[in-house]
Amino acid sequence: MVRPSRESRACWERREIRLDKLNPHPEALNLGWVPARRHMLWADWWSVTIRGELNSGVSRMTPEELLSDPERLAALATYKAIDTAPEFDYDALTEIAAEVCRCPIALISLMDEHRQWFKSNYGIPQITECPPEISVCSTTICSNEILYVPDLTKDARFRELATVAGEPYVRAYCGVPLINTDGFALGTLCIIDFEPRELTPSQRETVRRLARQAMSLLELRRQLIARDAMLSEVKSAKEQAEEAQERSDTLLRRVFPPAIADELKIKGSVQPRYYELATVLFADVKDSTLLTDGMEPARLIEQLNGHFATIDEIAAKNRVTTIRTVGDGCLCVAGVPEKTRTHSIDMCLAAVQIQHAIMEKNKQREKLRLKPWQLRIGINTGSVMAGVVGTKRYTYDVWGATVNTAARLEQACEPNRVNISSSTLHHIEGLFEAESRGRIDVKNLGEIDMYFINRIMPEFSSDTHGIVPTEDFWRQL
Repeated sequence: MVRPSRESRACWERREIRLDKLNPHPEALNLGWVPARRHMLWADWWSVTIRGELNSGVSRMTPEELLSDPERLAALATYKAIDTAPEFDYDALTEIAAEVCRCPIALISLMDEHRQWFKSNYGIPQITECPPEISVCSTTICSNEILYVPDLTKDARFRELATVAGEPYVRAYCGVPLINTDGFALGTLCIIDFEPRELTPSQRETVRRLARQAMSLLELRRQLIARDAMLSEVKSAKEQAEEAQERSDTLLRRVFPPAIADELKIKGSVQPRYYELATVLFADVKDSTLLTDGMEPARLIEQLNGHFATIDEIAAKNRVTTIRTVGDGCLCVAGVPEKTRTHSIDMCLAAVQIQHAIMEKNKQREKLRLKPWQLRIGINTGSVMAGVVGTKRYTYDVWGATVNTAARLEQACEPNRVNISSSTLHHIEGLFEAESRGRIDVKNLGEIDMYFINRIMPEFSSDTHGIVPTEDFWRQL
């Protein structure tokens, strides 16, 4: 005795027909030791023994049990074919079956638990379904072979059926179960006649082949459904990835200037750069601890958020980049990372507009008997270095003596004023009202020439507050 190979047994385990339901005598299938005959290979044994048993297989389940089998119904549902519109390919099969067998009716049926639904119904187009208990097809799907009855009135299984004993007085029947690749009988392809009819072996074989073709169409349908589902999943995953990428890009642009965000996204790093001329602004609230002591955290964050939102909005409109915030203060720069010729003018415009906006907010605070925000702004122009630092948490920043001087100018400023250096004044002179403060001693820097700017020159301002420039303002550049 020779035991079949592992590959042969695996082939048996992958058989597409469910033998437990189709074979009435499972004990007859000896899957163990196979007689070792020199002239009989394993494939021969399979063909003779296994297929022979299958071809005579009849389900041990009753039609009612088979129709209500949850696994079969689940398999049927994967085709999504019931209650669909007629299709030419299926109708062509029933037309061929009827013509070859010279019968008036040919059907392709799918059977669920409660009805036999006709995917194609040649000869009775007005009827789309019938109860399974009055149909011969309920018996057909319990077998894996063709069911041919030349005269139903002479077969004890069918002579009492309502459709045989009464109208429409069906007499001849030939049907083949539609068995899918998992071994489930989904329905039938059958021909029907109202007179007893003998079919030749060739005609019966044609019905069998047409049934296989019908099953192939159903399998193609399931594959297309699976493909569409997969494409839908891929599309959904792609959309989710794009949404996530968009959120990531948005967050990146909120943290970094757009040009820096793009470089970081593409290259994964940002090259440090030297800028010969840029304008730096420091802003801070004087005695801010007196305003925030005892304040609820949520209320404090709300006020600070409103404070910085105002600064960010005005800065963006004037091509100024907010670099970072520290407590109630912030650092801004113009001319970085995009170089501009008007960086000093842009920064001073932003500064007078920010001070005006804060003063308007203070009017509302006074009505609520709240202490005003006393904002001090220092501005300086000169060379800076800019780049991204950090490994786990990136920060875009600027460095250099110009930055340090701007910080000292802010510290030397008076509340609600804008304090600039002589280097900044050089780039804006004649466009803004400026008043000299003389030379003021600054820690670690010695004496520095300082100037307050109050507003745009009246002749170049389109509003009474002196914060909105006219077209003539820009023509002076």
